[in-house]
Amino acid sequence: MTARTLYLIGCAAPPVCHIDVGVRAAQGAGWDVCLILTPSAHRWAEQDGPGSLEELRRLTGHPVRHRFGLPSQSNGVPPPDAVLVAPLTANTLNKWSAGTCDTLALGVLTEGIGLRLPIVALPHFNTALAAHPPSDAASPPCGRPG
Repeated sequence: MTARTLYLIGCAAPPVCHIDVGVRAAQGAGWDVCLILTPSAHRWAEQDGPGSLEELRRLTGHPVRHRFGLPSQSNGVPPPDAVLVAPLTANTLNKWSAGTCDTLALGVLTEGIGLRLPIVALPHFNTALAAHPPSDAASPPCGRPG
């Protein structure tokens, strides 16, 4: 039996520093995990944890992706069966709700809705950001499509 493929998307919030825990948990549940980081989360991994990107690549067996590749390049990962975004920041939530695809992470999330993939989002932002009208308005539409 072939493993199901989970795209785990990590945004730049403190829990992303422990994304390896989520990778291991998903792998323990039988998922082949492909990790995608937002550009800021990728920068955190590069600067705060020397070698952590390489460790994550070894852990998943796939490249840790953070930006769109060239059209002529293979992305080197299988297509997703499901998507988990954890942690989800207010910035990514608001852009996702608007259909913005200016990062690989947002492109995967937005396309995932169109492909009717199961998507689970675990937000991590403070009450001030959650109370901001666009954040409040963004949550219900994300719950409807898929």
